[in-house]
Amino acid sequence: MAAASELVADVWKDPNCGCCKVWVDHLKEAGITVRVFNTGNTGARARLGIPAKLGSCHTAKINGYVIEGHVPAADIQRLLREKPKAVGLAVPGMPLGSPGMDGPVYGNRVMAYDVLLVQADGSTSVYQSYPGSQ
Repeated sequence: MAAASELVADVWKDPNCGCCKVWVDHLKEAGITVRVFNTGNTGARARLGIPAKLGSCHTAKINGYVIEGHVPAADIQRLLREKPKAVGLAVPGMPLGSPGMDGPVYGNRVMAYDVLLVQADGSTSVYQSYPGSQ
């Protein structure tokens, strides 16, 4: 796997989305270089093969994989190490407690959510689960 400093993620997002900016910062803190395209992500999501039902507020591409939504950097790094045959990873929606949807601004609430491995036919399997808190 490439060193984190060699990783470049292209991210498509809305220019006014605060949680997207925080997720981009999360990637940068993990040592991933990020190029941001403030054009929205609906077209990028469709073009890159992520079904609309798995959509979130930003879409990224890194080392040939598509990352949809608030996927933790650790799961992206695991994906790049394991190199499964897949389109990429998705966290549908915007679950509280996921990177970019966390912290005091959200009342420190944490919902349970799954990171899904997305196949070319749109099918998914759970790649990583995160428990919620009360």
